[in-house]
Amino acid sequence: MRIYNFSAGPAMLPLEVLEEAQKKLTDFEGSGMSVMEMSHRGKVYEAINAEAEELLREIMNIPEDYAVIFVQGGASTQFEAVPLNLAKLGTADYVVTGNFAEKAYTEAQKFTDAKIAASSADRNHTYIPEMTSANFRKDIDFVHICSNNTIFGTRFRALPDTGGIPIVSDMSSYILSEEFDVNKYGMIYAGAQKNIGPAGVTIVIVKRNLLGNESKNCPTMLKWSTQIKEKSLYNTPPSFSTYMCMLVFRWVKKMGGIKEIQKINERKAKNLYDFIDNSKFYNNKVEKPFRSLMNVPFVTPNDELDEKFIKEAAAMGLTTLKGHRLAGGMRASIYNAMPEAGVQRLIDFMKVFEKQNK
Repeated sequence: MRIYNFSAGPAMLPLEVLEEAQKKLTDFEGSGMSVMEMSHRGKVYEAINAEAEELLREIMNIPEDYAVIFVQGGASTQFEAVPLNLAKLGTADYVVTGNFAEKAYTEAQKFTDAKIAASSADRNHTYIPEMTSANFRKDIDFVHICSNNTIFGTRFRALPDTGGIPIVSDMSSYILSEEFDVNKYGMIYAGAQKNIGPAGVTIVIVKRNLLGNESKNCPTMLKWSTQIKEKSLYNTPPSFSTYMCMLVFRWVKKMGGIKEIQKINERKAKNLYDFIDNSKFYNNKVEKPFRSLMNVPFVTPNDELDEKFIKEAAAMGLTTLKGHRLAGGMRASIYNAMPEAGVQRLIDFMKVFEKQNK
C-alpha cells in the first residue's frame, strides 16, 4: 500500500513517474538494457540527457544565455563549487536564514572573503530579514541566499536589492514549486531529492557571462565550465537519477507546467496553514508573510504529545512527520508530488488527534 510520505527529502515522487520507470526498468525503449546499465557515451543515453535539459529549459523558461548541467555531489557540494567558480574578486556576502544557508556560508569562508550580510538567527529563523542594497558590500562576486528553508519553513517572497550584484540561490526545496524569473539570478543550484527526482543528481543553472572566473585551485570536477563543455557527460553521470528527473519534467509539463503546479501547491499550503491557525492545539511559529509552500513545521502543546502524534500518524500511513532536531515538533513537507488528498488526510488525522488529546 502506498503511504503519504511527508519527508523533507528524499521525498515522494509522482506515482505515474514511478510506474513509467518500472515498465521500462529492465528494457528501456527496446534497447535490451536498463538505463542503469547503458553507457553514458551511447546514443540512447545521450538522448535522455538532452531531453532532460530541453524539458527543464522549457518548463522553467530558462534563457539561452544560461547554461544547464546535471552534476553529482548533492547541493552541499555546490557550497564549495560556488565560491570556487565565482572567484573574480574573491569576496561574497551571505544571507543566513536557516541551517543550509549557514552551512553554505561556513564552507565559503574556506575559499573566499565571505561575510554575513543579514541573518534571521535572532528569531530562530522564523522570518526573512528586510534588506536593501546597503546591506551588501560593493565589491563582491555574488550574494548567496537559500530561497526556501526546509528545516524552519520560511521562503523568500521577494529578492533582496543587491545593487546589481549577481544573486546565487540554493533552490533545493523550492525549484519547480512556483513560477519565478530565472533572469533575476546569476546562478541557481538544487539537489534533486525534493521536487525534481531521486537523490544523486544536482541541477546547476548559471549565467554564461559569469563563467571563466574560477579560482586557480578549483578542482576539475567542481568546475562548471568543464561539465558545460561536455554537456554534463565529462565523467560517468548519475544516469538513472537524471532519467528520473526527465520523467518528472514530462509530468510537470503534462500537469500544465509550473503555473498549474503552483496553484495546487498554494491550495495545499493554505488548507494546512488555515487549519493550524484556527486550532488552539497546534502552532506554526513562522511569521505569516514568510511561510514556505513546501515545508510546514508545527507543534502540539508539549514534546510528549509531539512524539505521540508522530507515532500514531505513522500507524495511519502518514509517515516521516518528525521535525528536524533544530526545530523540533513536526514538519509536513508537501512537495509537488504530495497530492491534495494526502494533505487532507493529514488534516483529518490532526482533527481526530486534537479531539482525543485536549
